[in-house]
Amino acid sequence: MIDLLTPCSPGDPGAIEMTWMDVPGDKLLEPVVCMSDMLRSLSNTKPTVNEHDLLKLKKFTEDFGQEG
Repeated sequence: MIDLLTPCSPGDPGAIEMTWMDVPGDKLLEPVVCMSDMLRSLSNTKPTVNEHDLLKLKKFTEDFGQEG
């Protein structure tokens, strides 16, 4: 049996406190994500670009093409 690590609360039985950088890639068991998790995340997520950024991208594409 392979012991995998998954995110949990500090008070969970058997919890081991560590950062993401401490977790070996081959030992990570990603948590199950369901639709309600995604919808809750989307309701709290702010855009990472604004209208000005989109206009700059459009101008760049017009000047240099999609492949740059």
